[in-house]
Amino acid sequence: MKLSKAGVPVPPGFVLTSEAYRLFVEETGIASYIKYVLEEVIQTGSPNEYEKAAELIRSKFIRSAMPHHLHEVIVQAYRQLAKKIGVENPRVAVRSSATVEDLPEASFAGQQDTYLNIVGEEDLVEYVKRVWASLWTARALSYRDSLNIEHESALMAVIVQKMVNARSAGVMFTVHPVTGERDKIVIESAWGLGEYVVAGKVTPDQFIVDKKTLEIVERRIRRKDKALLYDEDLKSNVEVTLPDDPSGLDDIKKSNPAIARYIEKFSMYAEEPSLSDDEVKALAMLGLKIEEYFGKPMDIEWAADMDLNPPNNILILQARPVTTLREESATQEAAEALEVGKVIVKGIPASPGVASGRVKVALTVEEAEKKMQRGDILVTRMTDPDWVPYMKLASAIVTDEGGLTAHAAIVARELGIPAVVGTGNATKVLKDGMIVTVDGSKGVVMLGRVEEKGKEKEEVVPVSVGVTIPREELINLYPVTATKIYMNLGHPDEIDKYKHLPFDGIGLMRIEFIISSWIGYHPLYLIEQGRGVFFVDKLAEGIAKVASAIYPRPVVVRFSDFKTNEYRRLRGGEKYEPPDERNPMIGWRGVSRYIHPVYEPAFRLELRAIKKVREEWGLKNVWVMFPFVRTTWELKRALKIMEEEGLERGRDFKVWMMVEVPSTVLLADDFAKLVDGFSIGSNDLTQLVLGVDRDSGLLYKMGYFDERDPAVLKALEILIDAAKRNGITVSICGQAPSVYPELVEFLVRKGIDSISVNPDAVVRVRRLVASVEKKILLERLQGK
Repeated sequence: MKLSKAGVPVPPGFVLTSEAYRLFVEETGIASYIKYVLEEVIQTGSPNEYEKAAELIRSKFIRSAMPHHLHEVIVQAYRQLAKKIGVENPRVAVRSSATVEDLPEASFAGQQDTYLNIVGEEDLVEYVKRVWASLWTARALSYRDSLNIEHESALMAVIVQKMVNARSAGVMFTVHPVTGERDKIVIESAWGLGEYVVAGKVTPDQFIVDKKTLEIVERRIRRKDKALLYDEDLKSNVEVTLPDDPSGLDDIKKSNPAIARYIEKFSMYAEEPSLSDDEVKALAMLGLKIEEYFGKPMDIEWAADMDLNPPNNILILQARPVTTLREESATQEAAEALEVGKVIVKGIPASPGVASGRVKVALTVEEAEKKMQRGDILVTRMTDPDWVPYMKLASAIVTDEGGLTAHAAIVARELGIPAVVGTGNATKVLKDGMIVTVDGSKGVVMLGRVEEKGKEKEEVVPVSVGVTIPREELINLYPVTATKIYMNLGHPDEIDKYKHLPFDGIGLMRIEFIISSWIGYHPLYLIEQGRGVFFVDKLAEGIAKVASAIYPRPVVVRFSDFKTNEYRRLRGGEKYEPPDERNPMIGWRGVSRYIHPVYEPAFRLELRAIKKVREEWGLKNVWVMFPFVRTTWELKRALKIMEEEGLERGRDFKVWMMVEVPSTVLLADDFAKLVDGFSIGSNDLTQLVLGVDRDSGLLYKMGYFDERDPAVLKALEILIDAAKRNGITVSICGQAPSVYPELVEFLVRKGIDSISVNPDAVVRVRRLVASVEKKILLERLQGK
């Protein structure tokens, strides 16, 4: 609204005022229902109470029908917008604009929902209700209470705008974000939607404009070989690899003809500038206008709409004050002292790739929740499962502590984003708002946005943006191996990016990600609240998403293996977990938890979710695995509980166990009688064989934590031999095979049945295994 009043071009649309919201809640009875829920549910102000209240109120919004007169107002406004822009049933964005009367300083930014690519009258009405409902999230309730704001005074307007069909997009700063120079405007631009600029998935063109003369004083045109564009035929956003010239358009014309037409029409080629000089100057003028209106330096998101004709194609999407500026003299000194590309932090290279973005230093999950936006660089001491929602927003992760098997390293590799761990000082050196480039392959953090040298000469498809080669072609491209190549997976949503990789199944699916991200509550808390079915349904949903995507390839689901400190951080967990366990890494975890009278009911929920997936949804490719097994007697007890829940080992239901504790190696023959397979957890096994804390960056740098140590290799050899003697399968799902080629060769030569690796290592390890197997065959033929 303010941008429109400032005379700045914004996407055409309309606004449902807060009066429409007020009429809706009063006429449907929601207003009185909200009052009742808040009085009954929120007693102590605990997070659990806010979550319960939010769930009740928001579901009431969704269930309630839109009053007829409001329905007509929305439909008529949508039709008028369609007529204005000449498009029937236009795609729109439905955005929130919350406010509190008589309290202009209260900001609700980031607390309400936005929905994109909404098409059609009835869908629009539905999503208006959803936006209104987002005024009642747990976070918003807590926020208003913290400011002593009456909930009844909170109102919501809804902005409906035409979706921008972006030819180019990016960001603009009316002050130099690195040096703090206030006489400069910095514009970053790339082809397609601006998401890839924000997320650091492309290195954008950069234009620096002098505020007084509007002359372009610096121009850097980068290679932008990826773009996110809307495909009219598929009715969705599609990532495309941009060619260097028209001769490279043939494949795109076959797969996405509509997008090919855009590329050809606007010369959207990888090394062409994404903005003309005139467009740069037009943007700079708009930047000055916005800065003058707000009276402060601004951070502005913009797009050039290919459906509109120049000069009216430049639209402003969002503007916010630049909040990370230091005094200009200080930033100038910093600019002189630190040149772009200079390494300012070093650590352990934990997850490959390069990404640029704004630093957000967060020492707690609560800080991360307040600070993190998509595409930021997350900098923290170390992470655990509570951090996963914010790690998914990050374009890269940097930690003070940890080694290659630290939580941050493992999750980053599974998410396909760069990570540097064990830096020792990142949280002190890096400051909020700094623009840096993280190179996860080299273990360094550099000042500014740094383009990869030689990148334009390489044909690389990062796993983090999905695999675009059809699976049928991949099968022909990659070698067949006698040793099965499985893939490790954490979050179920990631399967859509990786399902076409050449793997034979999921060798390790961690359900901790589903529990922390999809469920959020401690299972015993849900049982006490009578909501155990919620846990079962959500867990089953996450498992089924993966199993159905790769059916009939097997999915080995590992039962939950949170440690006590991690369980305590789940909502409601404080009541059920010991507060002072000295060493959770070797404490109440794994099977010892499942058979304990206190936790056994929660374990039964996991079993019911597995049964639901296999029997109700018919996904018989789901197997299970017990983590952190110590003794045969505890495993027998856990298997008995499993049988009581109707799950028994059979031809199409395999039960594996993790081998992480030395006792399971020493008694491998005994354990082999109880299960169908072993899966080596090389991280914990190495730590317990060598007596080394796997999260100690100090010991890692000294060379203590090494899965290739002779003692560890001896344990692997003993286990593989025992599995062969007893006729059961043996696999490995730790990080080591993803990192050490020589260990892969050792395992193949010893006769391991399968190797499960991170997504970024699937192709490399499959090729390596194939070459080792060929080498073994040749050696046998030659009598070696």
